[in-house]
Amino acid sequence: MSDPASVQRREVEPQDWVAAAESARAEGFTFFDWLTAVDQADATDVPGLDVVCHLLDPSTPTALRRTMIRTRVPEGAPLASITGVFRGAAWHERETHEMFGLGFGGFDDGTGRGLRPLLLPDGFEGTPLRKSFVLAARASKQWPGAKEPGESEHSKPTGRRRVSAPGVPDPEWGPR
Repeated sequence: MSDPASVQRREVEPQDWVAAAESARAEGFTFFDWLTAVDQADATDVPGLDVVCHLLDPSTPTALRRTMIRTRVPEGAPLASITGVFRGAAWHERETHEMFGLGFGGFDDGTGRGLRPLLLPDGFEGTPLRKSFVLAARASKQWPGAKEPGESEHSKPTGRRRVSAPGVPDPEWGPR
């Protein structure tokens, strides 16, 4: 296994996304590993999604060469699909579309059915891996984790304000 520091990192503009994938493939990175997004909606420079793709060069199995391509897609903008370069990207692009709401222009998985649900049940609304997504299950029932300081029968009340885990809506949100 190679050192994680030996990963080539390529930062590209969204309009250069497909060209960067084609260039990496031409350099021997012919094994598509994975693709996903990271919600950067709270970034001060360009809010949006960081889309990340990992590729491997399988020609040297003892000293595996790896590359990572990353781009920042502005909020609400689509990104060109790399399914024409790596057919294996189709599943990952469908998942990223479903979980983050990112559209992939020119997506083609060979079925002609386009971007469609992959993991979530029919009728599910929302994008669960976005920071703005409210976790409704946490609003409707108490979180089963450890009690806050002062709530145990073995401790004295501290008067400390209750804190909520990320994604937990305010107590007044949800069913009554």
